[in-house]
Amino acid sequence: MSKTFLMERISWIGMFLFGQCLLLLIAYLDLSIPFQPVLYIVFLSTILFIIFLIIRYHKETAFFKRLHDWESSLDVSGVADAASPFEKIMELALINQTEQLHQSASRQQIALEQEKDELLSWIHEVKTPLTAMHLMISRVENDPMRASLTFEWLRIHHLLDQQLHQLRLPSIENDLYIEKVDIESLLYMELKSLQSWCIQKGMGFDVQLDVTETLSDAKWLAFILRQILTNAVKYSDKPASDIIVRSFVAQERTMIEITDSGRGIAPKDLPRIFDKGFTSTTWHQDSAATGMGLYLAQKAAHTLHIQLTVQSEVGVGSTFTLIFPQPNELLRITGM
Repeated sequence: MSKTFLMERISWIGMFLFGQCLLLLIAYLDLSIPFQPVLYIVFLSTILFIIFLIIRYHKETAFFKRLHDWESSLDVSGVADAASPFEKIMELALINQTEQLHQSASRQQIALEQEKDELLSWIHEVKTPLTAMHLMISRVENDPMRASLTFEWLRIHHLLDQQLHQLRLPSIENDLYIEKVDIESLLYMELKSLQSWCIQKGMGFDVQLDVTETLSDAKWLAFILRQILTNAVKYSDKPASDIIVRSFVAQERTMIEITDSGRGIAPKDLPRIFDKGFTSTTWHQDSAATGMGLYLAQKAAHTLHIQLTVQSEVGVGSTFTLIFPQPNELLRITGM
């Protein structure tokens, strides 16, 4: 700050030094003017000027130090108490600008909340005809036709469900309810919803549950499992291949492991699969991928303090592992 202050006052300091040097030069050239008294006057005035600079430095830089240390938020209380008229002008401009930003942010927040509420309302409205459509599809006597219609219905249902949870994700902390979750019933409910799709693709599930209970939020855990299981079914193209689902305890932590025999993930894509909007570089032409499922699953897992990892090999398949926190650690984090 001292260097900045000197650079700001360089013209004043230069003018003062120029005046002192000019005075000495005149006293040196004009023999009628005694040089030593002039030199003494220059010395005293220089000392006074230095003291003046030090006083002005502490007085003038206090306001700018607060500006320098001010966090870029919409609170200007930390930069108040302007001393000089110029500082008051700057303070007034900051307050006016901040007030405008406050109003603009409030308007945008209100508009965003209204848009979010309208979209949520629309999703809930669409669910009603979807439910009726599902009942109508179940009455179709042509088995191949019923299977095809069920598959398309399931895709729409999952996309709407994904959009619904995406809207709820920013306020997930307000929606959490940590309890003992029955992994078996939760898992079989998700597998049942994928049954028609699996039958169409000629594949099944091999479920091996050594652990049937864990401490988590049932709704959001079901959402995470739904995204991984849906991807496992979607990208498993090998006939008569089973998706293996295991639950077990390792290193005093409950783990759920989902292994498919699909096309796998390229090593260069593995670090990016949880990024928002990322689909694939190997299968970039796949228009069915949205790049949102794993991103949302990772966001929800992070809030639940679940570590989501993946191992994959192209042409062999992928293994997604959910590593749950220890019960005492989860309770301590969530404050229950």
